[in-house]
Amino acid sequence: MAQLVADHLDKADIPALIDGTGATSWAELNDRVNRLINHLRAVGVQPGQCVALLSGNRREVYEVLLASGHAGWLTVPINWHFAADEVEYVVENSGAVCVIVDPEHAPLAAATGVPQLMFDDRSATAATSAAKGNGSYEAALASASGDEPDGQMLGGVMFYTSGTTGRPKGVRNAAFAADVPPEVMKLISSSMVNVGLPNNGRTLLCGPHYHSAQWAFSYMPMINGSTVVLQEKFIPEQTLSLIDEHQVTNIHLVPTQFVRLLRVDDERRAAFSGDSLQLVLHGAAPCSPDVKRRMLEWWGPKISEYYGATEGGVVTMISGEEWLRKPGSVGIAMPICELKIVAEDGSQAGPGDEGVIHVRNKMGTDFEYLGEPDKTAEAHTEPGFFTLGDIGFLDEDGYLYLSDRKIDMIISGGVNIYPAEIEGVLIGHSAVVDVAVFGVPNDEFGEEVKAALLLGDGVSWSDDLRAEVDALAREKLAGYKVPKSYDIVAEMPRSEAGKLVKRQLRAPYWEGSGRKI
Repeated sequence: MAQLVADHLDKADIPALIDGTGATSWAELNDRVNRLINHLRAVGVQPGQCVALLSGNRREVYEVLLASGHAGWLTVPINWHFAADEVEYVVENSGAVCVIVDPEHAPLAAATGVPQLMFDDRSATAATSAAKGNGSYEAALASASGDEPDGQMLGGVMFYTSGTTGRPKGVRNAAFAADVPPEVMKLISSSMVNVGLPNNGRTLLCGPHYHSAQWAFSYMPMINGSTVVLQEKFIPEQTLSLIDEHQVTNIHLVPTQFVRLLRVDDERRAAFSGDSLQLVLHGAAPCSPDVKRRMLEWWGPKISEYYGATEGGVVTMISGEEWLRKPGSVGIAMPICELKIVAEDGSQAGPGDEGVIHVRNKMGTDFEYLGEPDKTAEAHTEPGFFTLGDIGFLDEDGYLYLSDRKIDMIISGGVNIYPAEIEGVLIGHSAVVDVAVFGVPNDEFGEEVKAALLLGDGVSWSDDLRAEVDALAREKLAGYKVPKSYDIVAEMPRSEAGKLVKRQLRAPYWEGSGRKI
């Protein structure tokens, strides 16, 4: 048996995974994970290697994650919105030895040049399905042994987070070390009770599984015995129905989803019970105080907020009741974390004084950026502590407030967007002499991408030129990274040292918004 599933085989016929096409019982999950491990071992996947995953939300995703968790390799979930160039980069940079893919994204995987294993096309005819051969996920499982794999060892995930310069960086967590038994993940998962996740509950995944928060708040509850219900795409009315239909106990949302839920018509809102919900977690992006209050009025104090990141996990938490007493705060440090605010002169800031937020994990958990020692060293400013580049302060009670981002990141709909990557593409257009990309307020997504362009002598901005710039961006970048609007400037604000002073471009758009990020 797969060791992380073993504790739940007493409820063998109860669904472990549910999606729009059916359910997988705990017993079936155990068998399929065993077969996947045995197949991938047979084709040469070794502990420590990476297996890329390019798929929408479907049950098989968790089979791949569990197989990694027992066989010592890393799953690299790829953002399915990525352009072909971005997918190729992640596969090459991670050293992935194969790509497990769903049919919708198979053309992107094919371009990577590494072997593919393809999930079922659920829209295929019976005859097409029966003809599956080499490269078919289901055929591979059918031909592999269902026996318990020997030598099980902990593996995990490696998420890619965009860097402040250039391409995305792979975040390799030190917890997924070689020769560690899978049971270690049980200890890690059991610590999730500290955020209020119930054991043996029902988790609804209604965001993309390739996001580290969506993984953490669905995979770890599953290790603790939770059934995971997968929503293929977030549709607010359907989300409400799924919560009541499956008696969902816990869910993770981002502020954009709050906004869309609040826009559901009165009749549908009135029909929603939500009595089964015990914990509603939100994070990944700043939330408008008005939106937060309206959700608390509707769903009650079961809504809790956290601050964290792919690199550092959950750092702080704040319950709904606490937030009403401390509006704007993202909470106090988790029991396993220590916070320190470092002022500009390097000293430790006092209560109410802003500085760069530094974090230490008391359990010794740490990370590195794959193949980026300088970037890793930059994040670890002193022994034991790392920083995510955010600026904030602690009040006299130890509650953390965010006030700015030291790095130039945009968060749109809970997704991190790094301007340097976009700037690197736009500057490639022959008409563009200089470029600055930054975030401006958006009521639904929190922020949206804007680009300021300095054009060459004699070049005029036009609809045709905009279409060319957009086409260049869409060719090289995921759609959500393409600027929604452009400002044409006569000169770029730069310091005497030549550094772009982006805040001068950004500030006018944030005046009167009631927030800085």
